[in-house]
Amino acid sequence: MSMIRARLRDFKLSGIYAGYEDRIKYAQEKSLSYEEFLEMLLEDEENNRKDNSFKKRYSKAKFPYSKKIEDFDFSFQPSIDKRLINDICTCSFVKEAKNVVFIGQPGTGKSHLSISIGIKALAKGYKVLFTQVNEMLQSLYFSKADNSYYGKLSYYLAPDLLILDELGFKKIPSHNADDFFEVISKRYEKGSVIITTNKGFESWGDIFADSILASAIIDRVVHYSTVIKINGPSYRTKDIKVKGGDSK
Repeated sequence: MSMIRARLRDFKLSGIYAGYEDRIKYAQEKSLSYEEFLEMLLEDEENNRKDNSFKKRYSKAKFPYSKKIEDFDFSFQPSIDKRLINDICTCSFVKEAKNVVFIGQPGTGKSHLSISIGIKALAKGYKVLFTQVNEMLQSLYFSKADNSYYGKLSYYLAPDLLILDELGFKKIPSHNADDFFEVISKRYEKGSVIITTNKGFESWGDIFADSILASAIIDRVVHYSTVIKINGPSYRTKDIKVKGGDSK
C-alpha cells in the first residue's frame, strides 16, 4: 500500500492519493468491478484538478471580495431583469467575446453583479481578471517608466473576461485615455469585458475629456454588448434608520 501511495505521489496524482485507502474500502464493501474502481479513482483525480484549477484562477482574478448571484436582492432593484442576469450567468457571452455594461449610481449592485458573473465564468473554466479602472490605468502608466508597458498590457489582454470597475468616478487624463482605448480596442472581438459605471454613454465624453476618443471607445464596447441600466436606490442606505423623528 505504501509503495502504491508513493508512486501516486511521484506521478502527482494527488486526487487519487488523498482518498485511495478509503476508496479501496468502499470498493470492497460495494463489490465494485476493477473497471468501476478505476473509473471512481479517475473521477477523484479529475475533480481534484478542477478544484485546484478554480482556486488558482480565483486567486489570479483579484476579486476584492466574494459575491454570489444567489445573494443578490433583486426585489430591492426591480429595474433589473433577473432572467437577463441569469442568462448572462451562463457565460455564453464570454465564449462569444461579447461585453456587458452596468450603468447605475453608486451602491446599486453593479460590482456585486460583475463579481458574481466573474465567479460563474471561473467555474466554467474561463480566466478572469477584476480591476478598478483607475488602478489599471495607473499600472499601465507607471509601466512605461521601466519599459514593461507591453508586458503589463498583455496582462490585461490575456484573461477571457476582464472586469473594469468604477469607470466614471474620476476624469481620465488624456495620456491615460489612450491606454484605456488600447485595452478596449485590442480586446474587441477577442475577449469579453464587463464595465461598471455611474455615467451614461452621453457623459463618457466628459470622462475621457475627448468626445472623439469616447465615441471610438463606446463604439467598440457597445457593438457586441448587453447594457443594463439600474434605476434604484443604494444598498448601502437601505438599512439606515432615521433617528430623532421622521425624515423630511
